Amino acid sequence: MPSPDAAGTAPATRQEHAAVEVRDVEHVYGRGSEAVAALGPISLDVPAGAFLVLVGPSGCGKSTLLRLIAGFEEPTSGSVRTAGAVPVPGKGAGVVFQQPRLFPWKTVGGNVELALRYAGVPRAERPRRVAGLLDRVGLHDVAGRRVWQISGGQQQRVAIARALAGDDPLLLLDEPFAALDALTRERLQEDLRRVSAETGRTSVFVTHSVDEAVFLGSRVVVLTRRPGRVALDIDVDLPRTGPDPDELRALPAYASLRAEIGHAVRAAA
Repeated sequence: MPSPDAAGTAPATRQEHAAVEVRDVEHVYGRGSEAVAALGPISLDVPAGAFLVLVGPSGCGKSTLLRLIAGFEEPTSGSVRTAGAVPVPGKGAGVVFQQPRLFPWKTVGGNVELALRYAGVPRAERPRRVAGLLDRVGLHDVAGRRVWQISGGQQQRVAIARALAGDDPLLLLDEPFAALDALTRERLQEDLRRVSAETGRTSVFVTHSVDEAVFLGSRVVVLTRRPGRVALDIDVDLPRTGPDPDELRALPAYASLRAEIGHAVRAAA
């Protein structure tokens, strides 16, 4: 487990083919007396295939870091690279937000089909791909329904299917289950964990929940309160396949990780 340096930033372990590289990044909102330092300095490398979870108190810069990785914003200083290049919004990464942001006038299948069209998938191939993506997120039987005819949890499944439509190597998720009830949230965590294992995509997931971080992540980074820096960077050494969710949560190692990460979050706040 890397320990923070004097600046409060965990030393990055350089990966030759890191899917995400964050180098000495700082981000400030506003100028002059109204400037707010939101993030950094922070450095991270995310190897291909990792499921990185960012967790920490409100306002610690988790979502800011995700937006920088998505290319929606540029860092005030330092650099962000995805697949070795400056991130461009809408290219190279599927993004899932807290709200599904679907097109309500389209069907479930139509929303996914539109994402495939933007991804350049030939028209003749789209019906098969739509069916496969909806089946992957457990929605094979609602393709013809309108968005307003399905539940909030089902809408988030559609958003995940849409994010997977382009075969982008990177999946970014900004608290996608925060507004859902506990049971639906738990089921979607299980679905996302399964999909992650099946696709092998690199994922970066933002959450406030320690339990969600341990369950989903292959690695968890805890950020301090603003400006967000690395307080803890820990690998989650739990099987990604095999045990069912209840068995996984009952493992002593799971409880140990949850306690360690929970302590780090409370200290960081």
